[in-house]
Amino acid sequence: MKLVRYGNPGKEKPGLVDAAGKLRDLSSVIKDIGPDQLSDAALAKLRKLNTDKLPLVKGSPRMGCPVTGIGKFIAIGLNFADHAAESGAPVPKEPIVFMKATTCIQGPNDPVMLPKGSVKTDWEVELGVVIGTRARYVSQKAALDHVAGYCTINDVSEREYQIERGPQWDKGKGCDTFGPIGPWLVTRDEIANVQKLAMWLDVNGQRRQTGNTKTMIFGVAKLVSYVSQFMTLMPGDVITTGTPPGVGMGMKPPSYLRKGDVVTLGIEGLGEQRQLVVPFKL
Repeated sequence: MKLVRYGNPGKEKPGLVDAAGKLRDLSSVIKDIGPDQLSDAALAKLRKLNTDKLPLVKGSPRMGCPVTGIGKFIAIGLNFADHAAESGAPVPKEPIVFMKATTCIQGPNDPVMLPKGSVKTDWEVELGVVIGTRARYVSQKAALDHVAGYCTINDVSEREYQIERGPQWDKGKGCDTFGPIGPWLVTRDEIANVQKLAMWLDVNGQRRQTGNTKTMIFGVAKLVSYVSQFMTLMPGDVITTGTPPGVGMGMKPPSYLRKGDVVTLGIEGLGEQRQLVVPFKL
């Protein structure tokens, strides 16, 4: 299934995209798409619905983040060897774990706002993993059983805040609007091999990133298992799993986002995003 939340910010309704690509309203079935709707049992009930009988949604409404009630937004750094190289960093021996503030989460096509005084705002297409059932000290073999599904994420990053203002990455990762998620949550049964998905990102129509999840240093199962050794993963938690090469920081000379730029990105089977870059505003 492709699950969505659509409508104005703060007033999103639950929906799904049917086999014909049409948006259907789920409001008569569930109140929202949050932690309680992400277990295997809850998803199985939704899967049994006759989608043809669900109301069609007219027009092209705004898409919100496909999951509400995200408790933790966990990120993995330098998870592609070629991205580590362009960043001038060694290939990590263990996953690099940091956090993105949940206040940065937004819809996939909402504008990205440059932080106050920012000169090095960058882009990163990443595979997102949404936890469906509680995971604590889970094995790598059992890890994917705890995953509800996958989504596209732009791990927007301010490199000056991240690198030049102390060693704590979180400062450059959690600015408002720095976490576009969606358009869909694709349940794991629809993804035959999560380690074989093409990834891409363009800035103003020019290709910047081309990659594939098969070249991740640490795969999804490893990451879910690894993170669960340090914190309990709860339904609705999101892990964004690292970016392939082609970020602005790695270009020669470096290139960063400016007001009016348009970023488009996508992952095979998980949908596309589009963001207009706008100036800072309180």
